[in-house]
Amino acid sequence: MRIGELAALAGVTTRTVRHYHHLGLLPEPARRANGYRQYGLRDAVTLARVRRLTELGLGLVEVRDVLADDAGRELREVLAELDADLARQEEEIRRRRERLGALLGQVEEGGQLPAEGPYSEQLTELFGEMRRVSGTLPGPEPAMAAKEREMLEMLELAAGSGNGERMVSLVREAVAPPGAMERIYEVYALLDELAEAGPDDPRVAQAARALAACIPVKMLGAVRLDRDEPAVTVFEDSYFADLAPAQEEAVRQALRLVLEPGEGTT
Repeated sequence: MRIGELAALAGVTTRTVRHYHHLGLLPEPARRANGYRQYGLRDAVTLARVRRLTELGLGLVEVRDVLADDAGRELREVLAELDADLARQEEEIRRRRERLGALLGQVEEGGQLPAEGPYSEQLTELFGEMRRVSGTLPGPEPAMAAKEREMLEMLELAAGSGNGERMVSLVREAVAPPGAMERIYEVYALLDELAEAGPDDPRVAQAARALAACIPVKMLGAVRLDRDEPAVTVFEDSYFADLAPAQEEAVRQALRLVLEPGEGTT
């Protein structure tokens, strides 16, 4: 058989056959006197097997290992590993569909999705509690509340899936007690008042003390453990760059109060 005939028999293209030669999946056959490749039945069987294995989801490198005499891994082992990986993907898809279903149900019940979302499940619950408290305020929501939501969303992403979810969980734990979120909104209002102030304004220390009382120490510990992660450093720099000078000073003083009790706000 010539390459075109082999490709047609296996249901692939001649370009695919040449690619498999390049990767070592299909041995180069003997050539005729005119230079054309001459394929036999064994080549067709090998090519068909490669196609079946790739259709199961194996990568080409894994297929090459399975076909190699010295691969050291039996087909059963490779397929079991593939099955476990597909099971993990299936579970992830199931969780995503549950999340989408909840969002669709919210719309069908007459609710509205946040324009910035959708968020993770934890952030959705946390931001829902923020909206509840914001709705009880006599005036507009403090601008710092919106910045806080952006910070939490970026923190969850910057810290990576596992660590980000853990930090958001610690924030939710901190606002769970009755009245905790209301106290945080009082801090937002204090920080809003510093938008046009200088870092030496006497209200900075007051805002710092109020903020320190709301910060979960465990969350700061988790952030410090991740300081070697470039994404976390970028997040921290971006967050402070978005604050006014007096607001930044208040936040930094609050962090010192939490991490170094007794040092005071200097």
